[in-house]
Amino acid sequence: MTSVARHRLPNLTASHLRKWLFCLCVAFLSAACEVVETPLKLAGQTMGTTWHVTLIAPAGFFVDDIEPQIEDILGRVNAEMSTYQADSQIVRFNRQAPGVWFPVSRDFLRVLETALDVGARSGDAYDVTVAPLVDIWGFGPADAAIMPPSEEAIESALDRVGQDRLQLDAEHGRIMQREAVSLDFSSVAKGFAVDRIAEMLQQQGIDRFMVEVGGEIRLSGLSGRGDLWRIAIERPDASARSVVQPISLTDVAIATSGDYRNFFQLDGQRYSHMIDPRTGRPVAHDLVSVTVVHPSCMVADAWATALAVIGADRAMALAQEQALAVYFIRRVGDKLVHNYTPLFSAYLEENDDTGKQAGI
Repeated sequence: MTSVARHRLPNLTASHLRKWLFCLCVAFLSAACEVVETPLKLAGQTMGTTWHVTLIAPAGFFVDDIEPQIEDILGRVNAEMSTYQADSQIVRFNRQAPGVWFPVSRDFLRVLETALDVGARSGDAYDVTVAPLVDIWGFGPADAAIMPPSEEAIESALDRVGQDRLQLDAEHGRIMQREAVSLDFSSVAKGFAVDRIAEMLQQQGIDRFMVEVGGEIRLSGLSGRGDLWRIAIERPDASARSVVQPISLTDVAIATSGDYRNFFQLDGQRYSHMIDPRTGRPVAHDLVSVTVVHPSCMVADAWATALAVIGADRAMALAQEQALAVYFIRRVGDKLVHNYTPLFSAYLEENDDTGKQAGI
């Protein structure tokens, strides 16, 4: 026969009982306050790179549906904006004959309008019709270049570049090539995907997260430690990954652009994937890394590219004109020279070895 142990409260006076209940409540509340929240971490591959999401879900939240929704968003962005997918919306538009309206999605139009705005504000240093130049320099979906293109090829490609060749009809969700052009959203699509994932999480009631796609990041609320998220600005070094400056921040996005990861060398000359759409050639100045903090990751992504193309002196002036928080790194000889706009100073930490990985 099973033995059942029975436990009873000892004989207590009313005063003792009130004290006992009070202590029980205090113990319960103290335990609740000491609960350590373990972040949920998700990851995958997209756009030729990786994505990571770290989130702290509210108590009782059912998270199993979050990863499929993330994958769905990334899949739709790829289907609309990837030049590596033969049937994507952007590739089909690029094949479209001039003078014919082409229907596009609301997201596509949103990205294009943002890109055109940054292009205009940057004096055409940023231009999403740069695709012909990207292709001839070997940084597009075709095979990588083994040598620089000829002057004739550069001039021919330049004849097909210029955002004034586009016409938008936002009311009816369509765009048209006035003259033959090809779009390239590689400098803005990842940032847009980050924003879309962040919007989805917020709609689900999740307000503490870090979303990262290919190095572009958006943050919300507090980290799993209960403090600001700690992010590392990477040292611009193609041979190794290390931290050059840790920053602490939340409720913003961060995007970095630089010339130190994607390039080729020939006869001692280095050719960066950062193409200046005004000259048709890779940038050759000493500005090697630009980090932009902005409420929108899409906007930060576009501005990081624009400022990296412009070069250090003009980029600093333009960033301040546009009220942007930006961190610049120049390579002068064998040294790295750092500078930042006044708005960026709020995010700086003491320079040490902490924060080597985003969000730790």
